Amino acid sequence: MSRTALRICPLCEATCGLTLTIEGSAVTGARGDREDVFSKGFICPKGASFGAVDGDPDRLRTPLVRKDGELREATWEEAFDAVAAGVRGVVERYGPHAVGVVLGNPNVHTIAGGLYPPVLLGGLGTRSIFTASTVDQMPKHVSSGLLFGDANAIPVPDLDHTDHLLLIGANPLESNGSLCTAADFPGKLKALKARGGTLTVIDPRRTRTAKLADRHIAIRPGTDALLLAAMAYVLFDEGLVDLGELAPHVQGVEEVRLEVREFTPEAVAGACDVDADTIRALARELAAAPTAAVYGRIGSCTVPYGTLGSWLVDVLNVLTGNLDRPGGALFPQAATDRTPRPAGPGHGFQLGRWHSRVSRHPEAKGELPLSALAEEIDTATAEGEPIRALITSAANPVLSAPDGNRLDKALDGLDFMVSIDPYLNETTCHADVVLPPPPPSQSAHHDFAFNTLAVRNQVRYSRPAVPLEPGRMAETEIFARLILAATGMHGADPSAVDDLVIGQTLGKAVKEPHSPVHGRDPKELAGLLTGDNGPERRIDMMLRLGPYGDGFGVRPDGLSLEQLLTHPHGIDLGPLRSRLPQPLKTRSGKVELLPQPIADDLPRLRRSLDELPDGLVLIGRRHLRSNNSWMHNVPALTGGTNRCTLHIHPEDAERLGVRDGEPVRVKGAGGEVAAPAEVTEGVRRGVVSLPHGWGHDRPGTRLSHAATDPGVNVNQLLDGSLLDPLSGNAVLNGVPVEITALPATP
Repeated sequence: MSRTALRICPLCEATCGLTLTIEGSAVTGARGDREDVFSKGFICPKGASFGAVDGDPDRLRTPLVRKDGELREATWEEAFDAVAAGVRGVVERYGPHAVGVVLGNPNVHTIAGGLYPPVLLGGLGTRSIFTASTVDQMPKHVSSGLLFGDANAIPVPDLDHTDHLLLIGANPLESNGSLCTAADFPGKLKALKARGGTLTVIDPRRTRTAKLADRHIAIRPGTDALLLAAMAYVLFDEGLVDLGELAPHVQGVEEVRLEVREFTPEAVAGACDVDADTIRALARELAAAPTAAVYGRIGSCTVPYGTLGSWLVDVLNVLTGNLDRPGGALFPQAATDRTPRPAGPGHGFQLGRWHSRVSRHPEAKGELPLSALAEEIDTATAEGEPIRALITSAANPVLSAPDGNRLDKALDGLDFMVSIDPYLNETTCHADVVLPPPPPSQSAHHDFAFNTLAVRNQVRYSRPAVPLEPGRMAETEIFARLILAATGMHGADPSAVDDLVIGQTLGKAVKEPHSPVHGRDPKELAGLLTGDNGPERRIDMMLRLGPYGDGFGVRPDGLSLEQLLTHPHGIDLGPLRSRLPQPLKTRSGKVELLPQPIADDLPRLRRSLDELPDGLVLIGRRHLRSNNSWMHNVPALTGGTNRCTLHIHPEDAERLGVRDGEPVRVKGAGGEVAAPAEVTEGVRRGVVSLPHGWGHDRPGTRLSHAATDPGVNVNQLLDGSLLDPLSGNAVLNGVPVEITALPATP
């Protein structure tokens, strides 16, 4: 007999509410939850395929431990014994920095990934930290840190109320949005147009989002920062700067005016391949709109000037008075955020507190570039030990980082490697221990990261839809046991990890004058926490201490886990609202519009005006039925438009003798791949496009469906040397490539 259960979808950043149909322990169907306070019934193909993702037969069910060179099934006890011996052995012999940690994108889609990695990193004390952020979004974190003093204070467009939305390097109709959590992003863009608003899209491809736009600008890849700087120039030159109520909270406006004076529309037009009159029109339209928001995403981040481009997005929002303004770009406030502190100067944000060992890349937000992982493993220097042990969680850098071939070889040279992952993929096949989490239906869910980026404040929590299968271990317990094993406390009760965090958090809270629990007994407060397990008690604590919380009884109508559990479709906390100056943590207590690292990098942008490419350049692309390399093993989410083909413009194809459907060789600085050509006017002249996340043809994996149509690894075209210097983000877009037609396969 079937039943239904509610679940927040963990398959992309939209975080839609689902109603699952369950027969026994199997999810047999998924539809949108019409009563969900955030998504209101919206669902995309990924969410509709939740059951297929959840029930993938290639998901690992038991731990794997390498014995005599082969990964074999083992008990959980054997697996954690091996972890303790492997990781602690390296720490004790070579020190904590010889242990690297790689966190992949799916970590931010799980409770375990939100709660436990900081504890692991703190316990290890390693500086060898790498995440998917440096092949994706680190430029936005760095620019926000420099502007606002907090790398996680990222303003998002007020989609429900804006009159004018300018998207640059973003394709939310296929990505569902990113660094801007919005269920039914397509519906919100259509609603914008229906109420008379304007949508402008700047993108080298005529994407599904671009087709919806009132104006589509097919910019040359990698020149986003030049275009935005020229728009800022026009605002100053034509007297269109108007900060409005934002003015008391901003410093450095005049300094920005001086810095952009050379970026005239005429000066940048050739590099951007956008005429000067169009650039002026973009700036004037932005300034004239009653409310407006500029939003940039991965296409403007994964380029040589990613941090400068991300900075200029918010410079334009500031200069038009649209930052922290309803209808503009606002700072969300999640229910599990820390207790808001009084407005005032903070510690600010600092780059380069340490550097990578080999190429001396500066850290950003506590991380080193993922592009540097291979050399940090395989290259000896006098600057310290190479990485000799690696911990990965939901990460597949062999496909997601540049030059996977080099990393593939480097991983084989490690002394020890442990991976938390449901699959034996291109990266985890190198591990000595693989710890498989249960499928999502058997896990609770709350979105910590994405609620800090949501276009409407709300809070939702899903308990497991299906009981934990015998022999499985909850991902939260896997992480807790890994922490204990890696930090010298192997064998302790895993609840000790949650108890430690609760004790430390409450101990700090009672000492903070602005806290609702100031002066109270932390042990008494810990005793008031509710929940069936340690993770739930931690969520209860975060809710009660947070901006909407009950303060442990101080505000009877405030949030707690108990209250949230009585609202299975979530609790709406209202539209985004103005919050400045409270979110600012800069040393001045203001928006610092021209931070010194930005000023120091602007000469590099000026020099780019004379560096036009003379050949084809490569960009990536997204598919609605995919999320990086996660989902190519699910038949329902592959095929159709979700294929690994090279998009090329008809004129370029004719010039190069390339025919639709026939193979082409793509050569870059890091190597070459062969893929079928797809001749289309959807990509501008001079640009070719390959999707990210493919290349499932390496030996040792267990991805049976993905292996039937493996595609090619676009990142193998990169050698890892191209980085945005401020953020360490890999340059994945706008890189030169050579295209050669190959003989048709028989």
